[in-house]
Amino acid sequence: MLEKANDFTANFVRAERISLKLHPELNEKWVQALIADKPSILGLGELVLRDKERMQPRAGRLDLLLEDPDPEAERRYEVEIQLGPTDEAHIIRTIEYWDIERKRYPQYDHCAVLIAEDITSRFFNVISLFNGSIPLIALQMQALKVGQHNTVIFTKIVDELKRGLEEGPPPPPTDRADWEKRASKATVQLADNLLEIAREIDPSLVLSYNKHYIGMYKNGQPLNFCTFRPRKSTVNIAIRLERTDEIDQKIEAAGIEQLSFANYGAYRLSLETSDVTKHRDLLKQLMQAAYEAFTK
Repeated sequence: MLEKANDFTANFVRAERISLKLHPELNEKWVQALIADKPSILGLGELVLRDKERMQPRAGRLDLLLEDPDPEAERRYEVEIQLGPTDEAHIIRTIEYWDIERKRYPQYDHCAVLIAEDITSRFFNVISLFNGSIPLIALQMQALKVGQHNTVIFTKIVDELKRGLEEGPPPPPTDRADWEKRASKATVQLADNLLEIAREIDPSLVLSYNKHYIGMYKNGQPLNFCTFRPRKSTVNIAIRLERTDEIDQKIEAAGIEQLSFANYGAYRLSLETSDVTKHRDLLKQLMQAAYEAFTK
């Protein structure tokens, strides 16, 4: 029995706590690079990097901007990192960057994420108060040296407050009328026009009205090779295609307004009524390619 115990302990390596604030090499840039390379280490789900060191108007730089790759989520996380204990400036900066981003991009749900090596009981209470009105997550990071290797563990100290009542009837489902109120009848009609183009590819397609987008169904199942988001005077279309120089050049030559390419792999275009008519052939060509890639 003693021999077996010795065999077990022979493989044991004691972890040594590291202070990143005092470490000569493992600094904030190192932590930032770790998270940027694999955002899932935060324990907030399979997120993807949207931007790093993102410039904020008159307010410095946001350490990391992460987002949910699921197009249905439309969810972004504004992440601020601090070595050592958190303080007033760190909390204010985190909330300020969250507020700037949510005002610049109101089409997304936004959540502030504060990361520090030490979140004291005093600031825990302050953060908890803010979390009553601001979606905020606080993560405490602990750096460890295990043998010749270094690692970082993130522990959720404050979770985002989930608002709403536990009981009661569910909210009414989103439908066409709801989208016409949020956008306009004209732009929802543009989604109909785009569907007609898609139905030249597959006549069985129908629209599906969701909270954040209008998608497409085939035989009762989602087939979102394209999704639509009507606005007041335009409709945004996301076409699931791998980005290529050839497609970029075609869109640029057509003069269609191209929004940022989605990290989940989609061209995002802003279309007016005239665009749908004028560029019908190009839109059908892109939809056809997306449909074939999505269903192969």
